[in-house]
Amino acid sequence: MIRELTADASGVRIDKYLSGRLEELSRSYLQKLLKDGGVLVNGKAVKSNYPVAEGDRILLEVPEPEEPEILAEPMDLDILYEDADILLVNKPKGMVVHPAAGHASGTLVNGLMHHCRGQLSGINGVLRPGIVHRIDMDTTGVLIVCKNDKAHNAIAEQLKVHSITRRYYAIVHGNLKEESGTIDAPIGRHPTDRKKMSINEKNGKPAVTHYRVLKRFRRFTYVECQLETGRTHQIRVHMASIGHPLLGDTVYGPAKPPIAGLQGQTLHAGVLGIIHPSTGEYMEFTAPLPEYFTKLLNTLD
Repeated sequence: MIRELTADASGVRIDKYLSGRLEELSRSYLQKLLKDGGVLVNGKAVKSNYPVAEGDRILLEVPEPEEPEILAEPMDLDILYEDADILLVNKPKGMVVHPAAGHASGTLVNGLMHHCRGQLSGINGVLRPGIVHRIDMDTTGVLIVCKNDKAHNAIAEQLKVHSITRRYYAIVHGNLKEESGTIDAPIGRHPTDRKKMSINEKNGKPAVTHYRVLKRFRRFTYVECQLETGRTHQIRVHMASIGHPLLGDTVYGPAKPPIAGLQGQTLHAGVLGIIHPSTGEYMEFTAPLPEYFTKLLNTLD
């Protein structure tokens, strides 16, 4: 695949410049591409430290990715509902939704391939069959899976117009001043850390989270968050932006959780409501709080 760009900046290392322009490619991947001569500037191969000049004609030859075969693996999936079109699953903590770097097996998709015998929508490609949306590895709760392309398109459209009901439960640091509120702040890629998201007024996409207090503790608050949009890490970024990061979230909160033994953020996708793609009926699905979460609520003071 050939990519062609015309530089609109000067003095920036080309590996850094390209990683900012091509978010789908990591900086380390671009550095390897540069080392292998896969990037030409004005017709000549350059190194990673080449400073771009405005007007430079940059040509990248990106090899087509080799898509690995996804193996079906028997798993004890917690299925909340299933019919010919959709499947709702309660995803456990620590499970990755689909195969990616470092997670070739043991993902939800591997289990779905076995359970559904390959009867999954193919719109998102071989690595993400049936997956129309996802939740983070350490987030638990309801996830919808589409078993055919018709269902996938219908659910994707509901996600696009923000008509799906999505209520999450979280424990956040500190004590919120108000009983409820709305955070309306665009979210985009972090300007310096590609693995993080951030409030990004210039390049972010609209993001709205409504929250309400369920219970107050001395150092923490138990809240319900309802998503109006569904950006990557939305609740984690939004709550951190108002000074109340999620308990256990070492990416957007304290590097060392104040409670020992926590694995990632305390966030649970508790309720998901959709219009069924075939019947047109509104259906709402609920996943109970996981055991670690209820134990934590019972031990907080």
